[in-house]
Amino acid sequence: MNRCYKLKKIHIFNHITFLHCLFGETSVLLRPLLPDSFSPSPSTRYVTFKVGNKAVLPCGWKPRLGEVTPPICHIQWKTPAKTVFELRGGRKWQAQELEGQANVPAETLESGDCSLIISDVQISDAGRYESFMVVDAAGRKSRVFIQSVQLSVFDHKSLQSHALGDDLVLDLYTPRAFMAIFQGRNSSDWSVLWTQGDNDSRRVQKDGLREQLTVKKLKPEDEGTYRVMDEHGLAISTVLLSVEGETAELMSANHTAGKTTLVTRRLNKMLILFVLSSVVESCQ
Repeated sequence: MNRCYKLKKIHIFNHITFLHCLFGETSVLLRPLLPDSFSPSPSTRYVTFKVGNKAVLPCGWKPRLGEVTPPICHIQWKTPAKTVFELRGGRKWQAQELEGQANVPAETLESGDCSLIISDVQISDAGRYESFMVVDAAGRKSRVFIQSVQLSVFDHKSLQSHALGDDLVLDLYTPRAFMAIFQGRNSSDWSVLWTQGDNDSRRVQKDGLREQLTVKKLKPEDEGTYRVMDEHGLAISTVLLSVEGETAELMSANHTAGKTTLVTRRLNKMLILFVLSSVVESCQ
């Protein structure tokens, strides 16, 4: 009888020690009245957004905690490295990298929606996020796993075609656009087109209200790839430009199938290179 009692005590101690290692200090405060709500769900939600958009990381605490609203709702959002957002009642805290970006509306939290909203999302925000509700079980606080979300963020990609003399408008998409660079169609080198803080030039002008750059009066040598980046060198947008003015003149002067085929092949080649570069970047 004593031997069975000692083995049972050892089993309980090992179980508590395991929970302590898994969840940290608060795990030793787990109470029997919430036995099933502390095992992490294996399901992960996957969401994808473009740079500069509003990202919503879905989360609902009622399937884990039940329909009764806690006296004070206390939500935590964490990455594998650290806590990035916390809301308890009317008190809110955000990590420095999400300062002014992250939010869980208090009114939706009380109704069961603990989704994390990240405004002006960036590629650097991509990764795995996990949410936890901090509950008061019999006067002792415990952290309850709610949801795991994998966030993917991609840059904007587009093909544009303009005639000679037209203006090219590049959307910056986010106030954190830092630099625009250009690579000519037949070149392997990149040149800086614009940097944040630059004054307008005769060729490149910025519209601060619309967050756009305008490249004035396109020339044949302006054909190629344009890329907008943030201060970390991560892509915000990529535009592949075809300038058709010279081609249109040749076609009007020489109505031959050969000339038309040549133009079509060139544009198709540019499209293939653009698609291949997009695939390579998404796999990195």
